Amino acid sequence: MMLSRSVTVLENVAKNTSLKALSAAPSWSQQKRNLNVHEHVSYTLLKEGGIPVPPFGVAKTKKEAGEIAKKLNIKDIVLKAQVLAGGRGKGAFKGGLKGGVKMVDTPEEAEEVAGKMIGDYLITKQTGEKGRICNAVMVTERKYPRKEYYFAFMMERSFAGPVLIASSQGGVNIEEVAAENPSAILYEPVDITVGITKEQALKVADAVGLKAKRDITAEMLIKMYALFISKDASLIEINPYAEDATGNFFGLDAKMRFDDNAEFRQKALFDLRDWSQEDAKEVEAAKHSLNYIALDGSIGCLVNGAGLAMATMDIIKLHGGEPANFLDVGGGATAAQVKEAFKIITADPKVCAIMVNIFGGIMRCDVIAEGIIAAAQELSLKIPIICRLQGTNVDDAKVLIASAAMKILPCDNLDEAARLAVKLSSIVGLARAAKMEVNFEIPL
Repeated sequence: MMLSRSVTVLENVAKNTSLKALSAAPSWSQQKRNLNVHEHVSYTLLKEGGIPVPPFGVAKTKKEAGEIAKKLNIKDIVLKAQVLAGGRGKGAFKGGLKGGVKMVDTPEEAEEVAGKMIGDYLITKQTGEKGRICNAVMVTERKYPRKEYYFAFMMERSFAGPVLIASSQGGVNIEEVAAENPSAILYEPVDITVGITKEQALKVADAVGLKAKRDITAEMLIKMYALFISKDASLIEINPYAEDATGNFFGLDAKMRFDDNAEFRQKALFDLRDWSQEDAKEVEAAKHSLNYIALDGSIGCLVNGAGLAMATMDIIKLHGGEPANFLDVGGGATAAQVKEAFKIITADPKVCAIMVNIFGGIMRCDVIAEGIIAAAQELSLKIPIICRLQGTNVDDAKVLIASAAMKILPCDNLDEAARLAVKLSSIVGLARAAKMEVNFEIPL
């Protein structure tokens, strides 16, 4: 499962011996659901929080890009494709334009280049071959920094709360810094009941080499933490925080993520979510109150409860298989939701088998069975369904499945169900590779 780049940094450096007083973080992957916003939203939030950023504007058409460039009245113009993916500068558009971050000299050139970005798909190391649509371009001023720094606040389990991460080596790939020179990255745990103190902020400013500007830097860090808390963020990263030729400091690039659990408090912020940047299946799942995350495997998973879903994926991997998704239908799913879950799972062409693992506590097994039957009939599924049901009304569920006379493979034992799912998925995958049909279609 893909974690944020800053989480990766912490995992790498948690092993560093400089963290003498802290225990290393356990090396497991965990489900994370975070709102990720575009750079121009991050700029706006930083500006509102009192943290300086270069002048900027957002264009959704090439004409708007030219108009914004004129209005800003700047000599050095930067166009940044607003795509939620790392490595934009080294990416390429399907239309042929190289780079998602371009320097231009005139408003006319800004209009021309923006026209090649907007509406096209940018492919980076994080997007895969499909790329991601660019619906907007941020027009801003190019700065010529004399020195660049890295600052981030994030919630981290190994620190039991917020932590300030800082480095004098900003503006570069922070993961590489963590791997090659761990001592260049500093960690300052923050007591969430107190907040970051002036003393802590000054200490970090001194440690990264900003002693001459310690008061300005400390003030910025305090404002940054206030923004982190007030917006229920899980990550606020400024990279680089830079000093320009005039001696002024700016946040030149920013990345922010916000916990989905805070949506009820941050409605205005969550209304800025760009669904076009997210997996279409995940978007559809959200409409039906299903927790879905697309993965790269071949075994579709339909489970109730996040913990059981993680355990199901683990046991599939234990038997040599790869899960195609994380899908938690929750504790009170209806038959209609189960049917929608099947539609989402089978929309992934890589899926060669489906494993249903339901423990009926609040959830009733017979409701799940009704949903499975309805989905199998409506979708005319030709791939195997391995169904493990336990708990409330499980006997009624078994009767429903048996009386439907469908090719659903029941299995009471979780280990056996996983083994069977992996084996059947492998058979279907091999058959597809040989362009042969293995038909598990359910007779009507």
